[in-house]
Amino acid sequence: MVTVVPSGGDWSATVEKLVADKIASRIAAKDATTWGSEAEAESSIRLNWVDLHETSRPLLAEIEALQADLRAEGLDRIVLCGMGGSSLAPEVITRTAGVELVVLDSTNPSVIARALAGDLQRTVIVVSSKSGGTVETDSQRRAFIQAFTEAGIDAASRVVVVTDPGSPFEKLSADEGYRKTFLADPNVGGRYSALTAFGLVPSALAGADVAELLDQAAEVAPALQADSPDNPALVLGAVLAASPGRDKVILAADGSPIVGFPDWAEQLIAESTGKNGTGVLPVAVKGLHAPELHSSAADLTHGLLVADAKATAPASDVPVAVTSGSLGAQLLLWETATAVAGYLLGINPFDQPDVEAAKNAARALLDAQPEPEVAAFTDGVIEVRGSEGLLDSVDSLEGALETLLGKLADDGYLAVMAYLDSERDDNLHAIRPALAAKTGRPVTFGWGPRFLHSTGQYHKGGHPQGVFLQITSQEPTDVEIPDRPFTFGTLISAQAAGDAKVLAERGRPVLRLHLTDPQGGVRQLIALLHGHDKREDGA
Repeated sequence: MVTVVPSGGDWSATVEKLVADKIASRIAAKDATTWGSEAEAESSIRLNWVDLHETSRPLLAEIEALQADLRAEGLDRIVLCGMGGSSLAPEVITRTAGVELVVLDSTNPSVIARALAGDLQRTVIVVSSKSGGTVETDSQRRAFIQAFTEAGIDAASRVVVVTDPGSPFEKLSADEGYRKTFLADPNVGGRYSALTAFGLVPSALAGADVAELLDQAAEVAPALQADSPDNPALVLGAVLAASPGRDKVILAADGSPIVGFPDWAEQLIAESTGKNGTGVLPVAVKGLHAPELHSSAADLTHGLLVADAKATAPASDVPVAVTSGSLGAQLLLWETATAVAGYLLGINPFDQPDVEAAKNAARALLDAQPEPEVAAFTDGVIEVRGSEGLLDSVDSLEGALETLLGKLADDGYLAVMAYLDSERDDNLHAIRPALAAKTGRPVTFGWGPRFLHSTGQYHKGGHPQGVFLQITSQEPTDVEIPDRPFTFGTLISAQAAGDAKVLAERGRPVLRLHLTDPQGGVRQLIALLHGHDKREDGA
């Protein structure tokens, strides 16, 4: 059973109103009018997530049969090519289950090269895309098809597709004779798709018990659908969205067996609520030493995932929601609470109107392939660029960073956007708590282009409070994309430049750091921002 223990405020009046408005039962009944007339068209085709614990069960036998066949053939290395909601849920599910899934949600050439260098004789790729047109996953699929073919492997037999029925990708899969196509429920958006084929197929093929996951969600569903003041989703939704001015939630886990949950919740909340100049900014941190969890700033709320919420008694002036429960239960709880938060904020929690802007800018840059913008200056192995006027009279990396941070308002946040190799450069996370401690403000950290499918929506559509630190790199080798006029290196550069362009056009300050030596540049940044402090104070 899921438990939510709130503190730091009185939520009873808000919860009672939610009960009186029958919000829980309306969501359970898939009432598309819940979020207002402007949201009705989108909501009407996005609410099937509420009963996936029942409707996804027919998939189990199909997945189990395929897994048995793959194992019999010695195919036990599962690589997931997916972005955003297609990758974050399987990542949490498999890490929590303790099974290995290679999650390929990057266009960084070094990341792609490492995935391709794995044991192809044991490899099957799961390509997850609602349409098949997502440039990242299409490019990854092309690269693996070529690698399989060059290794003398029947490539089609190694490709499993997850897509929507009737999509161009379903047709391509049939035309190419791919191993298996799983059709997901088209009336579920990506960030709510954890219990659809998008979440279940790669997780189960990797060895996770997804039937148990559905059972866990089914167990808690009645409580989440009840118009009751004890409904944990109503309580959590109220804590997230019912305090004027408290528009940032710090997400952390302590002692919970669920691994990586804050990253999944971050995408869900940011993309669902960050629009129309409002929303809740989620800040995923590691551990309880993160500076934001020790701040009493008036715009913060804390969301803690623990082993036993009833045994945890938060003592804080900052509103806190302490949740516990199984992974399946937590997935459904936070999905429902986010939909409730959308109702309280007066927004549509199922669209993402600003995600496309960065995609369009990247496509334009890919088509034009302009010469890179000349750096304002170079400091060590880092080329420095900035949005218009940001770097006037600045000639050092330290000065550039100070100028960016000087733009940070008392109610603002800093977003670190690292278009690097998340495995090789994992230690860059050290700058997140260092920047939070230095500024006294929340700092988000996202790997590009993955974050474009999550917090990227909030950056452009949420409260216009952000300042942005973008970090890119010159990778030692590039990787071709078969039958495309651009490489992975060109693609990730266009994605970064396109995102920076859109942010700057919307008046957001952007400092762009390009590491000509990735590992040396990471060391230079850590030395500047973190010094020799090696404490584990949360990333």
